[in-house]
Formats: sequence, C-alpha cells, structure tokens
Amino acid sequence: MRRRRPSGALVIGGSVVVLAATVVLSLSLGATGISLDALPRVLAAVSNGHEAATPAEIRERLVLLEIRLPRTVLGLLVGAALAVSGAVMQGLFRNPLADPGLIGVSSTAALAAVSVIALGDGLLSPVVALLGTFAVPVCAFVGGLLGTAVLYRLATRGGYTSIATLLLAGIAVGALAQALLGIIIFGSDDRELRDLNFWMLGSIGGASWAKIATTLPFLLATLLLMPYLSRVLNAFLLGEAEAGHLGVSTESAKRIAMFAVACAVGAAVAVSGVIGFVGIVVPHIIRLVIGPDHRFVLPGSALLGGALLLFADSVARVIVAPAELPLGILTALLGAPFFIWLLVRRRGGLG
Repeated sequence: MRRRRPSGALVIGGSVVVLAATVVLSLSLGATGISLDALPRVLAAVSNGHEAATPAEIRERLVLLEIRLPRTVLGLLVGAALAVSGAVMQGLFRNPLADPGLIGVSSTAALAAVSVIALGDGLLSPVVALLGTFAVPVCAFVGGLLGTAVLYRLATRGGYTSIATLLLAGIAVGALAQALLGIIIFGSDDRELRDLNFWMLGSIGGASWAKIATTLPFLLATLLLMPYLSRVLNAFLLGEAEAGHLGVSTESAKRIAMFAVACAVGAAVAVSGVIGFVGIVVPHIIRLVIGPDHRFVLPGSALLGGALLLFADSVARVIVAPAELPLGILTALLGAPFFIWLLVRRRGGLG
C-alpha cells in the first residue's frame, strides 16, 4: 500500500513555521550577547523617532538593525533564490539531480567577481574606480548574465533551444571558467588569496541594507515569476512535445526560465559568493514529501531554502566563535551526504 503524501498546503504551512524559527534563531545569535528581546524595544524607539541616548541603546541599534537584521534578510533572499533556481533547473531538464551550476551561471559569476578582486588594482582599476564598493557584486551579476547569454546562443539553432546541448555547453563553460579562475588565483598575492578564498567559500557576513537594495529587484523577479514557471514546468513534466500540445510556448518558456535563473543566481553569487548544494538539496526534500507539482515545489523551495541558509549561517557564526566559518563549507557538509544518498537511492531505483 502506497504511503499517502501530505497536502501541499500543509507542507507550505510547515515550511513557514520552520522559516520563522530560523529567523528568530538568526536574529538571536551573535558574539555581542545582545538577545532578541531587545529588538521590539529598538523597533519601537525607532518608529517613535526616539534617538539612542545611552551607549547600550546605540550598541543595540547597531547590532540588531545594521548587522543582524540585514544579514537575516539577505540570507533568506539568497537561500530562496538558490533553492527556487534549483527547482526550476530540475523541472526544465526533467532531471532531479540538476542544479543551477549546470548552466554555468555560478562559475561565470564567480569568474567575474574574482577577476575584480585580483585585478582591481591593475587591469580592472577603471571598473573599480567607476563602481566603487559595488564593483564585485555588479561584475558578478553581469558575468552570470553574460555566461547564460553565451550558453543560450550555443544551444539555439533555427529558433529551437536544445536542452541536451544547453546541458553539455553549461558543463564546458563551467569547466572553462574554473580553469580561468585557477589561473587568476595562481597569480594572486597573499592578501588577494585571503579575500578570494573567503569569497569562493561563501558568506553573508558582509550583509548591508545597500547590498539588499541592489540585489532585491533581481531576486524578487524570479520569485514573482513562480506562478508562471510552475504552470510551465508542470507541462514540461509530460515532455517538451506534450507541453507544446498543451499550449505552452516552449521556446519562450526556456528563455524566461534561463533568464530567471541567471538573475537569481547571479545576484545571489554577487552578494554571498559561491554557496553550493542549496539548489539541489532543498527542491529534492520538497519533492520527496509532496511530489512533483511545481505549484507547491517552487514556493516550498523558497521557504525551505531561506530556512536552510539561515540555519547554516547561524551555525557558522557560533561553531568557531568569535571567528566565522565560511558558509559554503557548512552547506557542503550538510548537502554532500544527502546528495550521495540521492545517488545511491536513484541507482537502486534504476536497478
């Protein structure tokens, strides 16, 4: 007798509860000793226009409103963007083991960012002079979009985009980007290597309201497309030809899905560095619980992706306090065993 799956609404509700718990956890933890119960007091004072009068009040406002709160918001947005992008890629490729890295967005975005970090005092100094502190995130975002545009051009012939060619071209472009990354890292000095190493391993420790403002439109664009993408991806589950018979413009759907993923992953990499496994683990968890219906998979992935990244970031802040463990290490430690389990389970199913 087959086990009955819980309803999608029930899982979405449970994901909201989990996300709320991780938000509370993220706002509560830190090396300063300031607890979450100070937040309502600080927000009330700010809304009433009261200025911080004592050093303790100034410290509370700084820690809660300028450090922890933007870090929590950014972690939620990045986790949601990566998880939704993974769900879209898995639906588009009709492969449960697909993730955003397959189309090379992460690699080309990382290459652009690393180039600015390593060459910002030399060859790319005009770019740094023009963009200032936003040079790395802007170049990472542009790099992700350009990489996706190149892939789309390679995979499209006569107005038709081949998913198989897109996959193979993504692997090739990703490998080329990694090789160029290696060349840049090989020629970097000790200071640049430290910056590059921490950025490549991922972190949201540099979160600020300015970073959130610059990336929010691109991250929200993908999340707002979820109703359209869920209908399209549900049709793609039947096959590309069948989706066309159901009235779906398959080529337009591919372009929109690729653009949405490029925007979300490019913006996420721009502000947090390279964080792996969120895009493959979270959609799989949702599918295992409620099945393949993207009307619930996409919003569920957004909620659970934000929760997973906030939980990992909370652990990263306290496990080696007062230092901070790079976030990509923790997501890999959590995601790699799960990915291996998926491979073993899938192999057993195929057998």
